[in-house]
Amino acid sequence: MELFTDVARQYEDLADYAADSPCFADWATQVARDTEVLAWIGRLPPIKQQPNIVFAAARRHGVTAPGPYEGLREALLADDPEDPAGLTATILTRSTQTNEVGRLATLAPVFARIAAESGRPLALLEAGASAGVCLYPDRYAYRYLQGPDRRAVTWTPTDAPVRTLTCRARGPFRVPHSDLPVAWRGGLDLAPVDPADADASAWLETLVWPEQDARREALRTALQVVRDDPPALRTGDILDDLDDVVDEASGFGEVVVFHTAVVAYLDPPDRERFAAAMADRVAAGLCRWVSNEGKTVLPGITATGPDIPADHPTFVLGLDGRALAWTHGHGRSLTWLG
Repeated sequence: MELFTDVARQYEDLADYAADSPCFADWATQVARDTEVLAWIGRLPPIKQQPNIVFAAARRHGVTAPGPYEGLREALLADDPEDPAGLTATILTRSTQTNEVGRLATLAPVFARIAAESGRPLALLEAGASAGVCLYPDRYAYRYLQGPDRRAVTWTPTDAPVRTLTCRARGPFRVPHSDLPVAWRGGLDLAPVDPADADASAWLETLVWPEQDARREALRTALQVVRDDPPALRTGDILDDLDDVVDEASGFGEVVVFHTAVVAYLDPPDRERFAAAMADRVAAGLCRWVSNEGKTVLPGITATGPDIPADHPTFVLGLDGRALAWTHGHGRSLTWLG
């Protein structure tokens, strides 16, 4: 989803991506046509105009979802922007920081490939880690539905998986059958989320789209995994502070810097700066780089794969700057390219 564009376009874009949330698809479509609501959102700082945070804040303040658009509209337009406990205040003080554990179904095969190529255990470092739920690919089993008959192939890299994640796989994708050794897991975030904080965990649940109870339940499981075995989460900026954490991770195994739906929150010049810095780290042999972002976020990576139809909303999964697959933003499907 593209954030750094006009407000109406941001909401039209979410409507395209939110096909599996009829409520949010409807809300986003109607916001994009509602000049009064667009003006209200347009008064927010640009990074706070994004649909996910506006909708989550509205739900936090009692707007029913799934529910009619009119409920959202009334809540936004009636809000007192000077109220320190109001809806606007929630938008201004909260961040999106969606932690989607389902994305591991698309990330884990790439991690397994890196482990096999290096012959070393992995030191996983997530840029923009939030609570860090995607740092545990070795704690899950994976079920891939392949071919026209959706034949299920399961990969279980752990003896006691906490959950099975299911993904529709297309293209020449080969399900791994190896172990997935992880020696260290850590992350960098401007404001790491403490999963032991009940309010912070409740906010992460609110960010899950309203109809998607299975995603909410998976998030609860994932947060418990983090509570039981906390990763090394560091406070810092992925543009300026990543090298120190890469150096910290390097003593434990093959460093894999990864990110998913994070670079989208940087403005375009900073996206280019981040991508250039990651390419330099890879070239210097400091780490491997796994990216998973919307198709317009890292155009240099997107351009290494086939042309993506303009009307096809997708993430692009990359390894070391080259596209490997098109992926669903919540990990529900992948289309392998190579």
